[in-house]
Amino acid sequence: MHGRPRKPLNPEGIEDKDSIQKSNELRDLQSQLLRNHHNKIYTTEALKLSSKLLAINPEFNTAWNYRKLFVQHNLNSSQANQDLIKSILDQELEIVEIALTRNGKSYGAWYHRKWILNKGLSSLDHEFRLLDKFLKADPRNFHAWNYRRFVAALKNVPEEDELKYTTEMIDLNFSNYSAWHNRCAILSYLLVQKAQGFDSKEKVLGEEYEFVHNAIFTDPDDQSGWFYYFWLLDQTITPDAPVLVSSWPVHSSDLILSLDGRLDGCILSPCTTYCTNKGYFPFILYFSENVEGVNSSSVNIKYMFMKNEDISWEPLSTTNARYAKAWVAYLKFPDERNHSLKAYPVEVTVGHSQGIMSYSRSNYKFPSQFSFTVRIDEGDCKEVGREEFVWLDDRFSDEATLEDLNPMLSFDRLLIGQANNTETSDWQMETIVSQIDLFRKLNDKIGKLALARLLIAHDAMMSYDSSSTHKKVNTEEVLKLFTDLMKLDPSRSRYYKDQHSLIAIEQALLKLFSQREYSDMKVCLYYRDSNARYEDSLCVGLNNYSLSRIGSFEYLLWVRVLDLKYNELQSIEGLEALQLLSCLNLSHNKFRSLTALEPLRLYLYSSRLSDTIVTICENDVIEETDCPETVLFFKGLQLIQLDIEGNAFSNEKFRGLLVKSLPKLKLLDGEDVN
Repeated sequence: MHGRPRKPLNPEGIEDKDSIQKSNELRDLQSQLLRNHHNKIYTTEALKLSSKLLAINPEFNTAWNYRKLFVQHNLNSSQANQDLIKSILDQELEIVEIALTRNGKSYGAWYHRKWILNKGLSSLDHEFRLLDKFLKADPRNFHAWNYRRFVAALKNVPEEDELKYTTEMIDLNFSNYSAWHNRCAILSYLLVQKAQGFDSKEKVLGEEYEFVHNAIFTDPDDQSGWFYYFWLLDQTITPDAPVLVSSWPVHSSDLILSLDGRLDGCILSPCTTYCTNKGYFPFILYFSENVEGVNSSSVNIKYMFMKNEDISWEPLSTTNARYAKAWVAYLKFPDERNHSLKAYPVEVTVGHSQGIMSYSRSNYKFPSQFSFTVRIDEGDCKEVGREEFVWLDDRFSDEATLEDLNPMLSFDRLLIGQANNTETSDWQMETIVSQIDLFRKLNDKIGKLALARLLIAHDAMMSYDSSSTHKKVNTEEVLKLFTDLMKLDPSRSRYYKDQHSLIAIEQALLKLFSQREYSDMKVCLYYRDSNARYEDSLCVGLNNYSLSRIGSFEYLLWVRVLDLKYNELQSIEGLEALQLLSCLNLSHNKFRSLTALEPLRLYLYSSRLSDTIVTICENDVIEETDCPETVLFFKGLQLIQLDIEGNAFSNEKFRGLLVKSLPKLKLLDGEDVN
């Protein structure tokens, strides 16, 4: 840890007699303790044995659990004798202290000490003295810092005092990552609570920038101060609340639905058509950050074919079951047997009551209202032309115009600036501009990374202003900085490559939607094939650009045809938000295993658009199951065509899985699945 590599006890790997004897003694102690634990023996002799074992090996967690049972057993039989109870607890604290002397980073020992302190009969002043001892021995011991926060909370030590303590420790050593981390936790709490002296974010963060500058300019190569600097940057630019940035269907759209799952040219108008034979269509909300609490209480939908309380919302995420940027609900097709209207309105209100909250516990503060209509297609629904979508460059021509894309822009990014205080925006912008001027003077790799993040932050804050929509004035410089960093710092080139890819995609999409500037990336083209069903369909093509990561999904919720071939993708995190995909090309990337496509899996109950239940077991063995909690791969996607050739996992087992899990799939790598 912290540049102090572990050394083997015996570098030559040859055990001497003493080592063998100690190993045998340790095994004997462990065996005896397990027997005592199993037989619930809590004698004095048994307790001494566990003490001896933990003094030798504090990492034997079963021994700590055994002592908890021992303590509880004695407490239950000594409830009236407070002196005896305190004696038992003090004895436990002594054992823990001995164990921590052996290994100051033993999880089990620190957890056991917390458990004892929670009994409420131990001296907290002694704990602070003990912590001073451990932090003097290793100022960066994060276990001790975590324990200090715990003890400070028990004693109701003011957070302001603990913040001063982190200042003292950092002044002693700028390279104290744990102290900087503790400072983040304390300052976050004080700012959220708007404690006295911390109610002005502008004043507090301004002082913190000056404080951290002393560290990063004293030793620019030390990453501890940079960690805190980037945290400050996030605090400066992140809006105080999550924002709804896009949806599908979009505002004011007229959605045409096909009841039998067949709609000639359905991909031609991606924002206004949807076809499926399941009787449901997805309604997707996309937020600026991961949120929880999207439900029938926080989102109200007025739709004559469903009651709002019957609408279930589900997160589209593979990282956390509670939080996601994208959320989906499934609405029923209109029942025209009982109604004669041609178009049926859907009215949506988001955030009319509290409930939507970010991971940082910020509430959604910007109530939004929008609407769209749905109607059933009345034409002669016949599938015509060849089904296959041929991924050849000569089949695509003429980039889409702003008029073609206008339906996708009608529910464009909500403008955060309109809801924010102008004075607050001024100080944020002034802070970022001053930091940019400061870091242009640094020409090392960490300085370039800081400058890149600052320029990205500057563009993001400019986009909050309605007069600057879609303007990313620093993009070219940011792309160059990440290109330089890939050369300067090869060990982190993957990270820089990912950031470069995300910025490049966003740049291309914003230029496409604004139609103001020329972009080297032609991302939205017409498909030209007079014999194909998809003639004149719009295809988003991000192929052959050496992309290692994809993003900007808030702009792509409408996408039905997506071409990602010939890139360097190892993961497709975020693609789970694109619930309308019909044709997807992932061929010739760098996917090495099935887990690389994990974002395309959801749980069984998460979709009403698919019936097959398939799970991936160890060694990529494919099995069917009827368990409700079974993990599904590609669950809920309406893919008709999928291309995956040229990747390491493209084998017969995986192909069999796809055929089972995608009931609408007709073409796999250009071949009929039947």
